[in-house]
Amino acid sequence: MLDGDFSILNLLRIVVDIGLVWYVLYKLIMLIRGTKAIQLLKGILIVLAVRMISILFDLPTVQWITKQALAWGFLVIIILFQPELRRALEQLGRGNLFSRGSTSQEEILDKKIQNIIQSCNYMAKRRIGALITIERETGIGEYVETGIPINGKLTHQLLTNIFTPNTPLHDGAVIIKENEIVAAACYLPLSESPFISKELGTRHRAAMGISEVTDAVTIVVSEETGGISVTKNGELHRDISEDELRRTLHDNLSLNLKSPDKKTWKRKGNNNG
Repeated sequence: MLDGDFSILNLLRIVVDIGLVWYVLYKLIMLIRGTKAIQLLKGILIVLAVRMISILFDLPTVQWITKQALAWGFLVIIILFQPELRRALEQLGRGNLFSRGSTSQEEILDKKIQNIIQSCNYMAKRRIGALITIERETGIGEYVETGIPINGKLTHQLLTNIFTPNTPLHDGAVIIKENEIVAAACYLPLSESPFISKELGTRHRAAMGISEVTDAVTIVVSEETGGISVTKNGELHRDISEDELRRTLHDNLSLNLKSPDKKTWKRKGNNNG
């Protein structure tokens, strides 16, 4: 029994040891993802692969070169990537290196929503018309192709500037995918629903149209009233407040939250005009 318990304990220790190493490597890779350090990591893997091949085929010159490259490589890493290493140590000290990934995703979502709301508020106060479509799970690439490619990071300054009157891109819709403005001046399908109020213009009909054929969330800023409306799943919610807009975006754009209660999405096209 003692031998069996000892074997199980050893196995558990090995599993924990390997698991911790893989977890640390995963967090380090996530930390350097998107930086120039990731290119260096790819280069190291190539050198390791070449060294394994040189050992397999007994290539002494190649073995010596790769051995020297690996031996001096760690010193080169420390010198060239001092900022990345310092940032990793700082995050380790703050406890951020081993924090859950969902927290950072939530922060990215909150920043995305804040940029959209800030831009909408600015345009609403100045009666600047806007049509903003946010892609969710259903791809809307065919509508992206009708516009002008932007592929720029989402900021409230860029989003507001696109809809500034008398600029080349202010007509049509802006399409947002993840945290990027992928295109502007896009054409969206117009809804032919008889339930839409006659007083609503082309922007609202386009917002309703895209919501009828995709699961995208679309925001409309009226240039006549400055009111902000939202469409989703063929339903129109007019003249919503900033808090309602924030809650609607958060509920529908967050993948970690449950789907919003459809009772909150009532057709108000007839009630409000």
